[in-house]
Amino acid sequence: MTSRLPRAVTMLTAAAALCATATTTAHAAQDAERRPPRIVNEWARAWNGTDPQALGALFTTDGTYTDEGLGVAFHGRQEISGWKARADNTIDNVHVTVRATHRDGDRITVKAIYAGHLKGAPKPFAVPMTTLLDLDKNHCLITSDEDRYSLATVLSQSGLPADWTPPTD
Repeated sequence: MTSRLPRAVTMLTAAAALCATATTTAHAAQDAERRPPRIVNEWARAWNGTDPQALGALFTTDGTYTDEGLGVAFHGRQEISGWKARADNTIDNVHVTVRATHRDGDRITVKAIYAGHLKGAPKPFAVPMTTLLDLDKNHCLITSDEDRYSLATVLSQSGLPADWTPPTD
């Protein structure tokens, strides 16, 4: 019976090492899943930056950007860059903070906080936003972006009336 004990200890030690390796591998995979995909980081960086062209450059030439809160859509890099420029002219310190992402094939769901200070508003806002990003076949560029957030909450937090609309250019 005692001759089997060292072998049993060796087997248990090997099994524990295998389990630790599997756990480490599983944790590494989970960490990779928790990190936003590169395109999401670039998208957030473009929104948080001051160059409107940086946002447009992330889209295919025929890409579409839809702001569900305002009910507007923009097509192509130039219009999308124009939308970012308009947002920067309307919102001081516009900022997107990515909280979570989920990828399913060519679609990435982004949970984020959309924040800023509407020019002329008494207070800043910070609201939850869900963005659906559809990617091209190479997963390098965005073909479609749909931002979903509550405009009513933005206006309420900002101290503006519910019928406020952004100024037109």
